[in-house]
Amino acid sequence: MELAEFALGPLETNCFLLHDDKKAAAIDVGGDPEEMLDYLNRRGLTLTHILLTHLHFDHVLGAGTLQEVTQARTLCNERDLPLLRGQNFSGMFPPIASFTQENLDEGPLKLLGQNCSVLATPGHTPGSLSYYFPDMGLFFGGDVLFARSVGRTDLQGGDTRLLMRSIKEKIYTLPESTRVYPGHGPATSVGEEKRANPFVRGD
Repeated sequence: MELAEFALGPLETNCFLLHDDKKAAAIDVGGDPEEMLDYLNRRGLTLTHILLTHLHFDHVLGAGTLQEVTQARTLCNERDLPLLRGQNFSGMFPPIASFTQENLDEGPLKLLGQNCSVLATPGHTPGSLSYYFPDMGLFFGGDVLFARSVGRTDLQGGDTRLLMRSIKEKIYTLPESTRVYPGHGPATSVGEEKRANPFVRGD
């Protein structure tokens, strides 16, 4: 299994492709997916899924285009759907292209032959989801936890108490060696953040 990373969109959102030698899954699509599509085409990969951690504009701007080209299933949590209607930036950023989504809740998910645990990690948004691949030791959490920081909670649907609970109960309980790939900034690990994150320490 390989991991490719892309910084897409006006906020250079970290977007990811997980793939084997035939199929791929995308995690968040924060802008024009041309780079992703070029990568898929060069390697002869079929995109089967688009997994969205949450529905803030900078994580979904390119999801509609990518879905239209690839016909991949797009999964997210329905509690975030109001966010798609509530983000109006008066022309500062491109409009969010429409896409067809399927609701995804916490639980197991088989993806590319890999075991994936879908974790409900609300706080940054009501429907924030994180994707943990235990056999590979990889965690994709969008804007819940960053290297030495945490997601903001002053936007629509944010809740600081829930965010802290999500981090402590859903993320800090994972093996410390787990690599954490956030929505912005560098990768980190569960152990590093438990010891050194100034906003939420592991007890």
